[in-house]
Amino acid sequence: MSTFLQDDFMPLNGTDFVEIYVSNSKQAAHYYKTAFGFQSLAYSGLETGNRDKESYVIVQDKIRIVLSSPLQSGTAMGQHIDKHGDGVKFVALWVDDATRNYEEAISHGAKSYLEPTKTSDEFGYVIQSGIHTFGEVIHLFVERSNYKGAFLPGYKAWNPTFKTEPIGLKYVDHMVGNVELGKMNDWVKFYEDVMGFKQILSFDDKDISTEYTALMSKVMSNGNGRIKFPINEPAIGKRKSQIDEYLDFYESPGIQHVALATDDIVKTVTEMQNRGVEFLTVPNTYYEDLRTRIGEIDEDIDVLQPLGILVDRDEEGYLLQIFTKPIQSRPTMFYEIIQRKGATSFGKGNFKALFESIEREQERRGTL
Repeated sequence: MSTFLQDDFMPLNGTDFVEIYVSNSKQAAHYYKTAFGFQSLAYSGLETGNRDKESYVIVQDKIRIVLSSPLQSGTAMGQHIDKHGDGVKFVALWVDDATRNYEEAISHGAKSYLEPTKTSDEFGYVIQSGIHTFGEVIHLFVERSNYKGAFLPGYKAWNPTFKTEPIGLKYVDHMVGNVELGKMNDWVKFYEDVMGFKQILSFDDKDISTEYTALMSKVMSNGNGRIKFPINEPAIGKRKSQIDEYLDFYESPGIQHVALATDDIVKTVTEMQNRGVEFLTVPNTYYEDLRTRIGEIDEDIDVLQPLGILVDRDEEGYLLQIFTKPIQSRPTMFYEIIQRKGATSFGKGNFKALFESIEREQERRGTL
């Protein structure tokens, strides 16, 4: 059950799943299993009577990702993939009452995507509803307390012989949205008014900038702090920023990255690198005065440095983080791996090094 503030009219228990539209769901599922250590959970497609799309659901601890592809041409899903490439379509939020959440959202100004809808099978029933957000991203409210199946009605348990070992990923820490110049405050207001979120952090172009590029960001959080959505917009700079590049290639606002939490980032990142995942790198000079900047930490910097793991400290503690390179052909969506040792912030002290790393990648792509 959710624990939320008394004035929180939008109680949310956590992230239920993230659905990504991809050009080849079968191959994408294999990649996530081999490279990220996800396990097979559920399947929907021709074998389950679904003639429109094929979806593979993968899981690791509390993280559920749905990878979906169309089975025919001329579909809305196919048009989404044609326009954006692979990208997040649904951010599903686990709730106790999908009807109540929907009605609250609509009454506070949301645009309806899906009215409360009940689906059922031999394992029980699920109620889902949904609203539009930035770009083509949809928030679904998922009420599943009366369902005992593998995932959702219309899916069957998926238990293939091929399995890989998990790598210690635990839950979705946050998801970052990129929006157009001048639109960040509009979406901050949306999350405040429609979802009852609060702004917990703000970064401007003085915080997040290099010689060439900059961005601005505001972090929105729900009442119990389990759902956090930083919202980025580009800031004026000498050259095209990573947000501009994203918007150019995704061709609309969307989810820039998903941050996945781990309790042992050294083990997780080591295993991911061994499995072929590519990460952004920072110069060795980043580590020269690291201990002076962030104080004592439990980890050995000589271990963190060859892995490229970044460290930052706030008033509550410190965090360790690293970012993958884009995981599809377009320079759009990527993943963050994060371990929190008390810190509740987002690595402000690493922004400059991270941006310079991204700029090096942009320069190689000819998009800076």
